Amino acid sequence: MTESRIKRLATTLMDATTDKDPLVQEQIYNALCYLGESEPEEILNSCDEYLRQHDKLAYPHRVIILKAMETVVKNSIALLDKSTAKVVIFLASNEMTKSKEVIRDWQQAASNVLVAVGQRFINKVMEEVLTKFQPGILPHYFVMQTFANLSVSNVFGMVPFLNSILGTMLPMLGMAKQDHMKSVFCYALQHFSESIQEYLANLDKAPDPTVRKDTFSNEIFSAYEVLFNSWLQHREAKLRLAVVEAMGPMSYLMPSEKLEEQLPKLIPGILALYKKHTEAFYISKSLCQILEASVNIGSRSLDVQLDSLLGTLHPQICAPADPSVPLTVKNHTEVLRCFTVLACSFPDRVLAFLLPKLESSNERTRVGTLLIMRQIINSAPSQMEIKKPFIISSMKLTLQDSNNKVKRAVVQVISAMAHHGYLEQPGGEAMMEFLVRQCALPSDAPKKQPLDADDLTSDSVQSISVNTLFLLSTTVDRMNKVLWPYLLEFVTPIQFTNALTPLCKSLMYLAMKKQEEGENASLICYDLNANLPSPYALMTRLLVVSSQPYVGDCRGAAALRLLNVLHYSVHPALDQLWSKKVPLLVEHIEENTENSLCQKEWEEKLLLFLQETLSAVSDNAWICHFVTEMCGQLNSYNGFPLEKNFLYKCIGTTLGACTSKDLVQKQLQELLETARYHEKAEREGLASCFGICAINHLEETLAKLEDFVRSDVLKKSVGLFSMFKDRSDNEVEKIKSTLILCYGYVAAYAPKELVLSRIEADILKNIFQCFNTKVLGIKVETKDLTLKLCLIRSICMISQAIFNSVKHGDFIFSRKAELVAQMVEFIKAEPLEAMRTPVRQRAMITCTYLVVLEPHLSDPDRTELIDTCLASVLALPPLEVVKERDENGDDDLHKEMLYGDTISALKDLLKSLLRRNLTPHGLQDMFAHLGSWIKSNKEHERQRAVEVSAALLDFYLTKLKVSTVIPFYNLGVLIALFSPRCSDSLASVRQHAVDCVYCLLYIQLCYEGFARDHRDEMVEGLKALKKGLEEPDFTILFHACNNIATVIGKRVPPDQLMSLLLAMFEGLADPDKNCSRAATVMINSLLKERGGVLQEKVPDIMSIIHSKLQEVDEEHVRKAAQQTVYILASQHKSMVVSSLLGSSLPFDSHTCTMWRSLATEPTLTSQILEQLLDKVNGDIPYKESKCFLLGSGSERIATPLPLAATCALYEIMSAPESGAAVLGLYPPLFVTLLLRVSCTVGVQLPKNLQSKETRSSSHGPAPRSLHPCSCAVETLKVMLARGGSQEVARAVGSARGWELMASPKRHHDGIAVLAGAMARHAGPRLPLIVKNLIPTLSSVLDSQRITTTAFFAELLSSNVVNDLMLLETMMDNTTARQKDTCMLVRKLALRGLGNIASGSPEKVRKHGAKLLASMVNGMDDKDDPHNLVALEAMSSLSKLLDHVEERDIQSMLLHIAIRIRPFFDSEQSDLRQSSIVLFGNLTKFSEGNCEVFFEQILNGLVTLLLHLQDPKPEVVNACKFALRMCGPNMGCEGLCDMFLNHLREDRSLHYGEFMNNVCKHLMQSYPEMLNRLILTNLFYFKSNWVDIRAAAPMFIGFLVLHVDEDHCQQVDLDHLISALNLLLKDPVPAVRVKVAETLGRLVRIL
Repeated sequence: MTESRIKRLATTLMDATTDKDPLVQEQIYNALCYLGESEPEEILNSCDEYLRQHDKLAYPHRVIILKAMETVVKNSIALLDKSTAKVVIFLASNEMTKSKEVIRDWQQAASNVLVAVGQRFINKVMEEVLTKFQPGILPHYFVMQTFANLSVSNVFGMVPFLNSILGTMLPMLGMAKQDHMKSVFCYALQHFSESIQEYLANLDKAPDPTVRKDTFSNEIFSAYEVLFNSWLQHREAKLRLAVVEAMGPMSYLMPSEKLEEQLPKLIPGILALYKKHTEAFYISKSLCQILEASVNIGSRSLDVQLDSLLGTLHPQICAPADPSVPLTVKNHTEVLRCFTVLACSFPDRVLAFLLPKLESSNERTRVGTLLIMRQIINSAPSQMEIKKPFIISSMKLTLQDSNNKVKRAVVQVISAMAHHGYLEQPGGEAMMEFLVRQCALPSDAPKKQPLDADDLTSDSVQSISVNTLFLLSTTVDRMNKVLWPYLLEFVTPIQFTNALTPLCKSLMYLAMKKQEEGENASLICYDLNANLPSPYALMTRLLVVSSQPYVGDCRGAAALRLLNVLHYSVHPALDQLWSKKVPLLVEHIEENTENSLCQKEWEEKLLLFLQETLSAVSDNAWICHFVTEMCGQLNSYNGFPLEKNFLYKCIGTTLGACTSKDLVQKQLQELLETARYHEKAEREGLASCFGICAINHLEETLAKLEDFVRSDVLKKSVGLFSMFKDRSDNEVEKIKSTLILCYGYVAAYAPKELVLSRIEADILKNIFQCFNTKVLGIKVETKDLTLKLCLIRSICMISQAIFNSVKHGDFIFSRKAELVAQMVEFIKAEPLEAMRTPVRQRAMITCTYLVVLEPHLSDPDRTELIDTCLASVLALPPLEVVKERDENGDDDLHKEMLYGDTISALKDLLKSLLRRNLTPHGLQDMFAHLGSWIKSNKEHERQRAVEVSAALLDFYLTKLKVSTVIPFYNLGVLIALFSPRCSDSLASVRQHAVDCVYCLLYIQLCYEGFARDHRDEMVEGLKALKKGLEEPDFTILFHACNNIATVIGKRVPPDQLMSLLLAMFEGLADPDKNCSRAATVMINSLLKERGGVLQEKVPDIMSIIHSKLQEVDEEHVRKAAQQTVYILASQHKSMVVSSLLGSSLPFDSHTCTMWRSLATEPTLTSQILEQLLDKVNGDIPYKESKCFLLGSGSERIATPLPLAATCALYEIMSAPESGAAVLGLYPPLFVTLLLRVSCTVGVQLPKNLQSKETRSSSHGPAPRSLHPCSCAVETLKVMLARGGSQEVARAVGSARGWELMASPKRHHDGIAVLAGAMARHAGPRLPLIVKNLIPTLSSVLDSQRITTTAFFAELLSSNVVNDLMLLETMMDNTTARQKDTCMLVRKLALRGLGNIASGSPEKVRKHGAKLLASMVNGMDDKDDPHNLVALEAMSSLSKLLDHVEERDIQSMLLHIAIRIRPFFDSEQSDLRQSSIVLFGNLTKFSEGNCEVFFEQILNGLVTLLLHLQDPKPEVVNACKFALRMCGPNMGCEGLCDMFLNHLREDRSLHYGEFMNNVCKHLMQSYPEMLNRLILTNLFYFKSNWVDIRAAAPMFIGFLVLHVDEDHCQQVDLDHLISALNLLLKDPVPAVRVKVAETLGRLVRIL
């Protein structure tokens, strides 16, 4: 019986192989394999029988079964008996040869079965297959392939058969006419040969150690003759490749004399194939095997073939290998192996062939040759040993090659040479020089077009070379003597600059090795190495390149480290200093980046390091040599301006340390004579050098400069006619510029006590001698920009030097006025239409330092200076205009920086001038110049002027020191100048204007006697107003300006008030009109006096106000109108309200403005709000209107008066001032508006208003929607915000509660959101609200009852109702709603009662019986067609269960459990969720009815486990919860732990693994439940949900997997298999996959 069931299972699975889904097919295959693990022989026999009985089964389906058989055989080969093996062999043999046509997948699968069986039953397999291999009859294709694969898989078993196979096969070779048969014969010969070789190589393990090569030699040779002489010539390429693949292994087995005899034909024949085949790998592999076989027999024929071999193989290497095509890379490897074989046998001839190829004009030839050279250097070291000098000399020309690919190949060859001692030979240094040159290659400029795949960049070559150099230095010990100290020769030459980093790293490593060997003192032996750079040269070079530390892969750190290692060679006295200082410098580099490093600070650190080094050496002769070397290196840095600039500074520092005056003068003269004056960096560097040198050698420096000024160098090109010559005197201008700059640096650096006396007598005299050019005694104005800028900078440095000297107060600078005038001339000469040069900025900076020196400037000079600078800067066009006008956008950033720096320079100059007269008069004088600019009608001029003014006033306030209380007489005038600008059209002007007023008021406070650090609260408030001035919103601006005016009015002294007003009147003509606000005050003043008697005229006045608002859209008019309406309302509120309510709906913006004006005063506002509430409540909310056109239905139309009153409430409460009044009327406002929302849901506007709203929305946006419900919601929202419940409104908004309230279907949900927010944020308001709401529970309007019940239901979820002693009242009123005619009210009532569990859990025990009864009644509600009330009852009951007394629930427990069970599989997901959660909660009360309730758990267990695959996540979480709750009641600790650990809601579940473990525990604890569990699962085979339909058979499969044999009999297997068989036809592949998997597992219970 068992066997028949296994066979039935297997048959069922094999029947299903016709399934077209690949995943199902894969699972059927897996299931068959699984069955085979348990009963391999039975399954193999079943497969055999099935395939024999289903002879017509299509071959793709037979393949699945055959593959399963192969796997079963492989996994149980050791267990198979001979009879089964015979059956399998016979079947596979028949399947393989049934069709004479080649059907690859089918026959390959059958062949694989035979190969698998052959692992153990080789004789049986051969016995069967040999019957299909008869002499004189061409065998089946797969017979030969099976032989071949068997020979590989079972070498020792198969080789003994090969002799006879070969004997039978040889005559068949001539019979093979079809290409595929010839190919398979070749395939067989190839594998036969390889297996024979393996057999012979392992004779010690072989069953027959007497087997020899000659056993097979003749047969192999016979086969070879057919293959070579006949088949190799075939036109079919695939066949030729098959022949070639076979001939390689066959060549090892051919008789030696035959192979020798065939080589003259064989090798040319193989070589000829390269021309016929693009894919050469198989040819090269075979050729390499043939060559190895030939060498093994000591062939003499190769000598003759060598030229043709080399000539054919060489192009194979020259053709580049494509990494994306693996066979091309493999081909290269095989060809290189061929060269290795040839080089070992014929070294001379191979080299003679290769080395001339290095001179080929073809790039690929050269690269390929170098690849071969690297190969033979590495693989034939003994043969190449004596060839080293010859190889190195032959490479010389290649070192000159400019091709990047060739260079890379040369680097690779050099690396190979280094490992094998080539570079120790003469000529090895040239190789190293080549390597270093490649390290120094410049980076490629980015190319616009993408590189070809074959292209190689210089960066790539450089990268390879750098890595190679470092590896040779650090890993090849024999290279140490070659590289040290030879590599030092490359440090100083400028052409190797790019290689400095790798050079320094390698040298440092080598030097440290030498030190470890104890060679510190004799690290560099100059006696043995004459070409090495001197210590002075090395130090200069390494120090200079360190000035740009991040260039060239962070060369600074590498250079400094090398310098530190070489300290003894530089000077013995430097050990202690450098070991301390150099690591700190390196650390500074490493702590920063190129962007974060301050270059000036870094250069100062290096110069200080140099200074300390010179002090430590303290040897004048050494220093003289050093400075001479430095000067000698200057020209090397002509292409490196930054490094050269730093070198000049180093020279200046070193000259300063030199005690030889003669040498100093000599070197300075030389520097002046050799400098490249046309380069900016050079001029700067030379000037720095002179300045630094002057610190210790002022006299010598000035003398040398004066000599040069008087020399003939500056006297050429100054004749009258030179103006008409070629302007070669441009060079002279640059020399003059440099000399002027030198004087400036000398003044800046030289000791101040020495330089002051020389400034006017020597320095300025010579500066102006250089600057002023005279032709025939007439002064000619220079046009050279460089000369101007250098003069300005030099005078600036001189002024700073005077200012920084201790005695600058006593120093009378007699040429000050002349110099200021010169700067003014420069500024005037600059064009006003653009700023192209920094002349303005530099000149103003210079004047900033000049004006503070003695003597004072005269008033005319001071005035001219200020006016010139203001006009030159403030009148410039805006930067944006300049950018647009200039087509070259590359220097936009430069222009922006120049503009900013120039404005800053102007501010500093004016501050410097103001400092000289820090009084109200001085301030007034400054703003006399600035006033016209501040009032300019051009925005950019105003902006700059006010920005400068703010800076000046802040400076004045900061520097002000008041010794006596004096009047700030011009405060009013100045405030009037700036305060209107607080509403300027430009935001930046507004901001700066506030700063100006702020400073002026504090200056006034200082003059009144307050301390400088005194802070006035009102004045400080101005700062807070600046934020509001950022946006150009007039309301915000004028509100801020009003506050500013308030502060000004309270802080300006009485005597200043008139002047302030007079000046303000002047501001009325301002184009912005923002100062003309006072005129509107008169109307309101009159109304205050006389408004009481105007009651009858109120409607007319209101109408006039409305019309004026329509006519004039000015802010001050609108504010005045609001004030007017307020005054009228305070006298005649009823008339005003009636008049405004009579306005047409929707209210326009002017009517809204008038309503909002009524919110000004709380008492008045409260009275008006009460009137409006009466209007809302005093009329019906809507009228029913029959829709005749739509049948018998009706629609609700809003009544106009409550609608208008609601809109009015919104407008009043939207004004912030209404807050106090709203707070006072909070409960009635809230209740009225809440019920207004309730009554307007779904209510429509009257027809006349619908058309108006449509028109207003089409002609411009109305302030807000007039729709009744939206209007009510917005009004309630604004009421909450204004009543201090902003958090309530915000919380409702974030939960989308407002949108829900307006939705007819979700209105109650929105009310719940509102109630929850009220409970959280407005609890104290609730008692009066609840009191006002209770009567509405009996309202005739369903909508009001729904709203109130929903509100109460949500409140009951909060503890606040208990705290406020509202619980019993609300619970009683809510319970009474259970009999309400409206189903939604009943549902909400149940929800509210359930919410008590979360709001007041302690009260649940007290009222438990009553609450439970309500829930049970709810579940039994008869008028509940969609189970909505039942759903609510279940959900609420779940909440209550945690808090009720156990005695209250016990009597109902079973009733509830049975009542909710049908909902587990409901189509409604919320019913499924609630019922399952409730079931989980019920388990807590099962102790009293343990056995009864345990039965309910078992009834629901399968459902809960399957619904873990429910399509709804909330149902899945409910099942997880229920199972966790059921676990402790199931009496199985393992299952309980699993449910608790794996079914957490926050944890993802691997369902299959989980179910496997669950079934394991179920079958261990409840094995008798197997049949019941299976039957329950069978019910779900028809589930509508795919995942559950798939989970059910999987559940059964896992149950079967873990059940004990003793309990298997309870399962009705036939019924189960039938059900699974039926489900195997399910339309969804995923289901069929699980069924197939389970069918495989049924073997456990057979």
